[in-house]
Amino acid sequence: MSFPLRAITLDLDDTLWPFAPIGARIDQVLHDWMRVHSPRTAERFPVAAMRELRERSFAENPHLHHDLSALRRLTLQQALAESGADPELLEPAYEVFYAARNQVQCYPDALDALARLAAKVPVAAVSNGNADLQRIGLSQHFVFQLGSREHGAAKPDASIFHAACARLGAAPGEVLHVGDHIEMDVLGAARAGLRSCWLNREAQRWSHPSLRPDLEFHTLTALADWLDAHPSFATEHAAA
Repeated sequence: MSFPLRAITLDLDDTLWPFAPIGARIDQVLHDWMRVHSPRTAERFPVAAMRELRERSFAENPHLHHDLSALRRLTLQQALAESGADPELLEPAYEVFYAARNQVQCYPDALDALARLAAKVPVAAVSNGNADLQRIGLSQHFVFQLGSREHGAAKPDASIFHAACARLGAAPGEVLHVGDHIEMDVLGAARAGLRSCWLNREAQRWSHPSLRPDLEFHTLTALADWLDAHPSFATEHAAA
């Protein structure tokens, strides 16, 4: 297999770091904060109930699925209102959430491999999540970060991939999208005309009957090793 590679677009959650521990910490940190600042909300919405409210907000607002920050604010707003709490607590509660959301623990291989990739070709973050690479401290490895909230549509919509390619100054077929999610990342990128790399950290079985990723690795290190072994693929780094 051979294709020109001018740039990489990279998913974040469950690609550079696992999201489950972040989600669990967010739930507990928010609950602890509510216990101090709005006890009625904490009592009315313990962790499980707050999670159910968030899931209900997601289900009832499909027009906001590209904007997880708006959905989180909506959930907090509903929780405060239903518990008779001060609505002015919304923004402080959101900031508590966002601080916890950006406390990430990268996979052991991720940081070194990311640096190696960024030394070869431009790397852009393309994510449906609301992580802030500047706050996390990883922005130096990326030429830009494109989120679904900023763009107005979420993966697997082709438009977010095409917008990233346009900013990279590369045709879709010259960009490799790397991510963990079969539908959002691999199939979304492939249908948009990008090359795709499935970062299959959990050793799952491929499920789509016809489309397949161009590349599949269990770690980001393996992708960096592959790129080192195929230097001719990164044909126009200087031009990009």
